Amino acid sequence: MTANIAYISRYEQRVKLVQDVLKARTKLSDSECHTLAVQVLHTLDRIPEKLR
Repeated sequence: MTANIAYISRYEQRVKLVQDVLKARTKLSDSECHTLAVQVLHTLDRIPEKLR
């Protein structure tokens, strides 16, 4: 018996985490939360490690 296990990258896991927080705490739609989550992570990734 084989199981179909979908691979989800760490980046997508992080996007989903931020998206879920935004969805729970705002009145934004799912697509708006996703777009904002991508922007937030992009910004955080650009901050040098020593400053985080």
